[in-house]
Amino acid sequence: MTAHRESYTRCTSVTGGTLTAVVFIHGTGVREPGFSALAGRVAAGLNALRGGLRVAPYYWGGAHGATLAAGGASLPPAAGTSRGPAETPADQGDDDTAAAWAALYADPYAELALAAAGSGPPTERPPGSVPQEQKLQAQLAALAAQGDAPAAELGPGLSRAATDLAAHPLLGPAAQALDPDALAALAARSLTARIIADALDADAPMVPVGDVRDAVTDRLAGALGVPPRGTERGLRSLLLRAAGSAASRAAVRRRRALTEAAHPAAGDVLRYLSRGEAVRAGLRELLAGLEPPVAIVAHSLGGIIALDTLILTPLPQVRLLVTAGSQGPFLYESGSLPSLEHPAALPPHVPDWLNLYDPRDLLGYLGAGLFPGRVTDIAVDSRQPFPAAHSAYWTNPAVYRHIVDRLP
Repeated sequence: MTAHRESYTRCTSVTGGTLTAVVFIHGTGVREPGFSALAGRVAAGLNALRGGLRVAPYYWGGAHGATLAAGGASLPPAAGTSRGPAETPADQGDDDTAAAWAALYADPYAELALAAAGSGPPTERPPGSVPQEQKLQAQLAALAAQGDAPAAELGPGLSRAATDLAAHPLLGPAAQALDPDALAALAARSLTARIIADALDADAPMVPVGDVRDAVTDRLAGALGVPPRGTERGLRSLLLRAAGSAASRAAVRRRRALTEAAHPAAGDVLRYLSRGEAVRAGLRELLAGLEPPVAIVAHSLGGIIALDTLILTPLPQVRLLVTAGSQGPFLYESGSLPSLEHPAALPPHVPDWLNLYDPRDLLGYLGAGLFPGRVTDIAVDSRQPFPAAHSAYWTNPAVYRHIVDRLP
């Protein structure tokens, strides 16, 4: 922190008054050399609109950020390896199956779409024959009429799932590409996936293990006319060609590398929420050495650090708080903000608060509804999807304009 504290220059205006100091606080997962580049970009963006600002970056990630202190000893072994004779490594077939079901939970009609995409032009049927999709629609209607009981182990939703699948526009094209057993097996997997996906969307506290899932899928397939044990073979033969199972297995085997790359972000949040006083003390020390007026500009977790510090300690030299992509309002509303519990009001000594959020940033929350008259929420659109939107604030010219317009 010392090196960064010394990286700004105290400037005075031509009339002898002290210019505004801006303390920039980074968010989760930021480490050197990335922090210096980020702080330099923020300083350049602000000074381009208002020259002479004293920019004092607060780099807390090096001293207080999360690390894997024991070199990753907490990580399970990669699939196909074992750390002890009592351990059974994961089977590659299980990885394949898990990858396929993951794709179906994301879109229960994914396999139906794949089958429909492989269908050819409509073929002429013999006079009086019933189209294959109509036979399956009748079976799905009969299954729906039984309610949710045939898949009770999965929870509610079978009747609705069967009704929706029977009306799906891709059922006809898929029927042209598959034989009756394969189509019915596909339908059974779609029904199972729909029920579990709906449960996941509803944050259900429990979902069934794979053995139960597969048994119910076999039962549904049988109700739709499939001979026993036809479902698993079809799942691997059709969906896995597009599900990226090899990529999934590689991700499991690269768990250590992925964890080491991703853990600073999640770890920083957990470490701060459990041991945040050292981070706040470092910020107070930095602020104590600055002459007013001071503005704090903070990103993501940096906004939580700044907000907690300002709530817990009156700091009259700080005249403006700017947060970008901040979870502070959400933590307050959910009872997780260390410094203030809902519905307590924001203390009067907390300065004006400008809260910038990108509508596509799923980690950016609103504060005006929680603290009426104390917070100004402004949307800044980077035109990036999440998670890129969460990291695009400091390349967005609108962000700097809104900040500079409100600097003391």
